[in-house]
Amino acid sequence: MPLASQTLGAALNEPLTLHTTLCRREAGAFQQALASGEDVVVACTQEIRLFQEIAAQTDGAAGVPIRFVNIRETGGWSKDASQASPKIAALLAAAHLPLPDPVPTVSYTSAGRVLVIGTLDAAEQAAALLADALDVTLFSTGAGDNGGEQARRFPVLAGRLDQLTGWLGAFELTWTQTNAIDLDLCTRCNACVAACPESAIGFDYQIDSALCKSHRDCVTACGAAGAIDFSRAPQTHTESFDLVLDLRATPAFSQHALPQGYCSVGSSASARTDLMTAIVRLQGLVGEFEKPRFFAYKQKICAHTRNTQIGCTACIDVCSASAIRSDAKRQQIVVNPNLCVGCGTCTTVCPSGALTYAYPRASDQGNTLKTLLSTYTRAGGKHAAILLHSQEGGARLLGDLGRAARLDPATRGVPARVLPLALWHSASLGLEVWLAAVAYGASQVWVLLTDEDAPQYREALQTQMDVAQALLTGLGYSGIHFRLLRARDARDLAALDADLQAAPAQGVAQRAGFAVQADKRATLELVLDHLVAQAPLQPEAIALPAKGSPLGALAINKDACTLCLSCVNACPSAALQDNPQTPQLKFIEKNCVQCGLCVKTCPENALALLPQFTLSPQRKEAVVLNAMQPYACIRCSKPFGTLKGIEAMLGKLAGHAMFQGAAADRLKMCGDCRVIDIYSAENEVRITDIR
Repeated sequence: MPLASQTLGAALNEPLTLHTTLCRREAGAFQQALASGEDVVVACTQEIRLFQEIAAQTDGAAGVPIRFVNIRETGGWSKDASQASPKIAALLAAAHLPLPDPVPTVSYTSAGRVLVIGTLDAAEQAAALLADALDVTLFSTGAGDNGGEQARRFPVLAGRLDQLTGWLGAFELTWTQTNAIDLDLCTRCNACVAACPESAIGFDYQIDSALCKSHRDCVTACGAAGAIDFSRAPQTHTESFDLVLDLRATPAFSQHALPQGYCSVGSSASARTDLMTAIVRLQGLVGEFEKPRFFAYKQKICAHTRNTQIGCTACIDVCSASAIRSDAKRQQIVVNPNLCVGCGTCTTVCPSGALTYAYPRASDQGNTLKTLLSTYTRAGGKHAAILLHSQEGGARLLGDLGRAARLDPATRGVPARVLPLALWHSASLGLEVWLAAVAYGASQVWVLLTDEDAPQYREALQTQMDVAQALLTGLGYSGIHFRLLRARDARDLAALDADLQAAPAQGVAQRAGFAVQADKRATLELVLDHLVAQAPLQPEAIALPAKGSPLGALAINKDACTLCLSCVNACPSAALQDNPQTPQLKFIEKNCVQCGLCVKTCPENALALLPQFTLSPQRKEAVVLNAMQPYACIRCSKPFGTLKGIEAMLGKLAGHAMFQGAAADRLKMCGDCRVIDIYSAENEVRITDIR
């Protein structure tokens, strides 16, 4: 499509010069732009490597930020190319934004000590390919089809593999030596193999206890080396490694996102290709490495646990790297930054905002969305749909779709109203940012998932979308605003053409001006206030899905409640409060995260969660859920509990031998009077009276 440089320049408030061969004959213009010292945006991703090489060879270009944006496959190569100027302007404006501020990093150090687990024949073959760059140790799980080589080139461990834990530079292997043959002493002379009458010793040089009949001919044959000792007790060992290559059909780690530094090669048809890929990858993992610390955690507002009761487990359930666990002793969750892969799904499902995505921050993503949508609208675009996708797999599929549209008349490509936004991971943004996009003027928000995404991500995102859609539908905004797109390759994405061409949903009449906050709940409140103010309908309350809702109220059974206030102590978000002046239980719906800790803590089972969104101003105010008459001390008349609570206690202890007569009356006294009564009673037995 012919690019309208004047139109785009007007939308971006800067003069633009159109280049058709910037990576070839016009490379000098690129170098001149670098010489200016200002940020450079190249509207093409085809020749990124070449542009980087030119920059490296250009004097004065060191340190000049260079950004690349794909306007060809995502905009120009489409059946809507003639209408794509607003989208291209939006993509260029987003590319102009400053890079996110740096965040703390997580460091790894690998000296190249690699453990290869598998049958001895396969492990030795893989080790031969790794040995030039890495220090290899083998863990044998059997002889395999051919057994080990005659010459022992690598240290070999064998026995029962008890546990393998860790990550790049810090793997720990725990194994038990259970066999009579010590492989450190074995010289592979094969004398024991020849001497064994039951053929119980194979070329893994370990004794098969099921075949051995205890003739001990092997011991005699191994007299010189002394490697065989049937009296040796099983011994447990622990060793550390930097890298692991696992050749077994069942890997040591079952989570979707494997630890960095661990490669698993199964028995599938592509095993040979996977093995070569793993070998190349492992050879490059020697040295010091860093990655961003993708998350930030605020334990104070975490809704996971209080008073040994477990509430919200959303982050633990969704983590595909098994990087999050519950710490019962510390009454909190613990996130292992070395295992975290930065998918951000934990921050998406966290109802309280205790877990937040640190790189890039939510505020940076919100600024990008606002820039995209405001520029798109200013350039004349209408009914924008935001397409969130991963910067690797998702970007590759969109590129393939654009190329298909260029060559296949039946493929439309990415529609002009669809604004792609690449994320580190598609699941790293949740409903508060999706709704913020609608408040900024988006008609729809779509999230693209590929086969590289864990299955639990789909369920988590769909649950969040159900809640977000219920809010907009309840407020009267017509249409489907949120959709989860799933694609394995570009052909699937082309088949989703109907989704990409879906009719626009109703948006807001006036775009919001607020910024996405670091605090998730603060952003959610700003979004809801704006959407309610623009809403076609104003119902009293909107019922929300029971699963995954971060908004809601509490239903209380006043007949069962004794106002013990244990729920107040359990609430992590200050949604439940007491009144120091009188027995009351108060509730602020705006603060409730629907974690359920209060429900699980209540000894009377008097509380139940009520997922909903109330539009009345009382939602942000403390309302009284229950109130009771105070119980007055029978001695000084000071109130010290509730009438119902004291009567319930008296009823439960009425038949107890220790609470009869004067002892029963003390239950009706405040703490001070109870002590006075004990010390003033003439018939009270004291410890000094005991002989």
